[in-house]
Parts: sequence; structure tokens; C-alpha cells
Amino acid sequence: MIDIITDGSRMTAKLSGDIDHHAARELRRELDEMITRCQPELLIIDMENVGFMDSSGVGLILGRLRNVRAYGGEIAVRGASREIAAVIRLSGLSGLLSEEVKE
Repeated sequence: MIDIITDGSRMTAKLSGDIDHHAARELRRELDEMITRCQPELLIIDMENVGFMDSSGVGLILGRLRNVRAYGGEIAVRGASREIAAVIRLSGLSGLLSEEVKE
């Protein structure tokens, strides 16, 4: 579901599976714990292995953005499929999506 890698001031969260209401709750808990502990300057959310995401995933991203910015950090989303990238764009968070969109 989630693999978190920290490298100095950078934290990468590799997500996998589907992100719906139930999955988002657990992901929030784990990410918030690591954000508080590591206070990263950059949080990269790697969605290469995410098959589905609904509005709960948008909330997940937005909430982590607020948490990271509280420590002066930023967030990037990478490896999103076209469908997930479209959900992010439609939500108005497209500025967070890096150039890497999975075909």
C-alpha cells in the first residue's frame, strides 16, 4: 500500500493499489506521522502503482500539502496514470503534477 523512503530533506511515498475512502484513511495516518517526524522540504508522492483514485485521493494530496507546507516544504506527484492525472487536473491541483505521467 505504501513504502516511504527518506533521503535527507526529501521524502518519497510510493503508493500502490487503489486509493478510495478506506485506503486514504490509513495512508493519511502513515504519511502524517512521517511528515511530522522528518519535516521534508519535498514530499514526492509516487503513484506509478496506483490503479484507481477517487476524490479521497485528492483530499489525501491536499491535506499532505498543507502539512508539508507547515514545515516550509513542497509536494510533487509523479507517475500518475492518465486517468489519475485527469482527476488531479479536474480538482484544480494540476500544479502539483510533475511532468511524469504514465502512459
